[in-house]
Amino acid sequence: MADATQNNHPVRFAVVGVGQISQQAFIPGLSRIEDAELAALVTSSPEKAEALGQEFGVATYSYEEYPALLESGDIDAVYVATPVFRHREFAEPALKAGIHTLLEKPMATSVEDCQAITDAAKQSGATLMVAYRLHQEPATVEMIEKVRDQQVIGDPRFFTATFSQDITEENHRGHSGFWGGPIPDMGTYPQNMVRNLFHDEPVEVYAKGVRTSGREFNFDDTVAVTLTFPGERVAQFTISYASESAEQFTVAGTKGEISAQPCFGFGPGVGIEYTLTQEGSSESFAHDPVEQFGGQTQYFVDCLRRGEAPEPDGEEGMLDVRVNEAVLESLETGRPVTLEPYQRERTVTSEQVRRVTPADEPEDDELVDQVPQNG
Repeated sequence: MADATQNNHPVRFAVVGVGQISQQAFIPGLSRIEDAELAALVTSSPEKAEALGQEFGVATYSYEEYPALLESGDIDAVYVATPVFRHREFAEPALKAGIHTLLEKPMATSVEDCQAITDAAKQSGATLMVAYRLHQEPATVEMIEKVRDQQVIGDPRFFTATFSQDITEENHRGHSGFWGGPIPDMGTYPQNMVRNLFHDEPVEVYAKGVRTSGREFNFDDTVAVTLTFPGERVAQFTISYASESAEQFTVAGTKGEISAQPCFGFGPGVGIEYTLTQEGSSESFAHDPVEQFGGQTQYFVDCLRRGEAPEPDGEEGMLDVRVNEAVLESLETGRPVTLEPYQRERTVTSEQVRRVTPADEPEDDELVDQVPQNG
């Protein structure tokens, strides 16, 4: 099949899973990318297929028709945004077929599935990128690089964070068990942030969860996690589906600290801000909003054009899933879980930053066949 990544034609994307994140964030962001275009939609919803297929003027496929799409020659890449327990089901065959894959995080529901997806990319030579949108966001990358430069806050010693939303119980996230719950969905953000700030991997994981009275979630809706890192460093974060929205983190070192708020969210009005404190003196840094989904897609497309491997690859995705697995085990056993030491060589750098003008996002009541996420 002709591959648009090797010529001047736009990269043709199929969106697999047309839920809130696709309708409200990825597709609008994709519209900001000049050398990429929406070519197909894959959904289990006839209503979405009819309404959105007509709106965007693209072909639609059911999940059962997905193999035919992969063989059609009509697409160059897929963006997979199904519920996480179906990620391998759609990412692995795409990669085996030589279709480049931008895969939402968390990467999968097991390290085993992450490895299978990564192996599929290696076998075919197709490009795999896990959709860590903050790895292309200017303020986030700036903070990571400042912490990496130990002249700024010194040796990082501890990290604390909170991230919470009031999730509607009727939304699919409310009844998909642990792997649809707050730790894989939202906990991935602080744990990925601290892994990159420390440039290291945790060696012990301990978690404590509670279930809010009156809520019908089938998982612990509020979870506190402690990660122990080499060098006597510690990270703690609390994630919740059952409280007012909140997001913030602090990383403190031997010479100073960085505190950020907001720090994990996205949207046309969201600009990430942080404060650097050294020797009792503080300086604030406010960044303008950027199109985070468009920025990550532009970086992905740039990597395809150049024949380069994206930084947030299968290894990066696997390392977060490894932590998620340990959190689940700790919740089930009530005990800390030991992880083998691991050092990832690749790092986030400023070369990954993409500044794309924010796109307008549909309001919740404009989404097709979708229960809004927030209560």
